Amino acid sequence: MKPELTERQKLLLSLVVHEHTRTAQPVGSKTLVEQFALPISSATIRNEMTVLTELGYLRQPHTSAGRVPTEEGYRFFVSNLAQQTTLPAPMRNTIAHQFYQARQDLDEWLRLAASVLANQSQAASIVTAPHTEKAVFKHLELISTRAAQVLMVLVLVGGEIRQQILSLDDAATQESLSELAGRINSRCANCSVEQINSLEMALDPPGPQVLEAVRQQMRLSQKLVTGEIYLDGVTNVLAEPEFADTEQARSALSLLEERSKLDDLLSRTILGNEIGGVQVLIGGEGTWQELRQCSVILTRYGIPDQLTGTVGVLGPMRMPYGRTISTVRFVAGLLSDLVAENLIE
Repeated sequence: MKPELTERQKLLLSLVVHEHTRTAQPVGSKTLVEQFALPISSATIRNEMTVLTELGYLRQPHTSAGRVPTEEGYRFFVSNLAQQTTLPAPMRNTIAHQFYQARQDLDEWLRLAASVLANQSQAASIVTAPHTEKAVFKHLELISTRAAQVLMVLVLVGGEIRQQILSLDDAATQESLSELAGRINSRCANCSVEQINSLEMALDPPGPQVLEAVRQQMRLSQKLVTGEIYLDGVTNVLAEPEFADTEQARSALSLLEERSKLDDLLSRTILGNEIGGVQVLIGGEGTWQELRQCSVILTRYGIPDQLTGTVGVLGPMRMPYGRTISTVRFVAGLLSDLVAENLIE
């Protein structure tokens, strides 16, 4: 067990984090005295910084340099010292106004959320569309394309849309396809896959083929960890001095851009957590080597056990945690309200 930090050590660690976040440079004792008008000498600060270094909260990049926070230092700061800040009222009002001015269109909300997070945090943002663990049928359209080919458009409760081209055994008119879709809609509305399986439906061809395709698409939906992914602000990350090595930046951003990696990250961190609970990953937490120079802030939005998605940001460990966490939480709250008001029946 590490010894508990004194109040002065906590203050100095907090100030080092704040100053390093602002400048991206090692922080020396003289800088702290001058920047924050501390009523203690540089020598006393150096001694305390030496203790913080020995405890693993700070490190010294070079012998004559100041100190920078370690991963452990950032974790202690986020857990114990970061103030729970609230976004200024004018900023909250502006962001909320943007969302409520938008059309009642899920895609527009999610793109706006990604843009707001990227601009406010100056990091890369990630937003996933709301997704349900249990697919529920809402509406089906069957559109004749050519010969025996039909475009099946399946809408699930929550707005997820799944499309598939079906090759029927025999050609069917648009009139007969619309009639078939109507019969399926009337019987399957608000049904899960299991409930559809238990329905007794006497359908003439191609009815059984269409109904099996519906069930298959619903099962595929349930296998997904997240809905569609929206990213913004990638150039913000590339502009940070920590990522002057483009290979490091590319490695970090691959976690957002490759679906399998992102699903792994979300399934092992945020999925299953309560709505509004913020998860902060610092330096990859020993699991994701791609993130060893980064921090990721994530939270869930939506309605528990019905329809949920994820919002978050990825940036350098040297990020303003208090403000960024507040922004992520605020945007998630707006999206939760929009989901409850417009997508839950």
